[in-house]
Amino acid sequence: MKYFVILAFVAIVLNLGAALFFMMKGDSEGKSRSQKMALALALRVGLSITLFIAILLAWQLGWIQPSGISAGQ
Repeated sequence: MKYFVILAFVAIVLNLGAALFFMMKGDSEGKSRSQKMALALALRVGLSITLFIAILLAWQLGWIQPSGISAGQ
């Protein structure tokens, strides 16, 4: 699970970087840069939601446990 979370974070950051790249540099091909940027940002949001759901599911299945850090004691 640890490797999945690390891989997901790397993919999220890479998609954010791709959106920045498409925002800064135009493209002479068919798709406009704003469409590519929007696709990269939508993929980043999808990966973030998938990561959140995967963490919740892993917690429900008992694959991960809370760390036991208490608040204020």
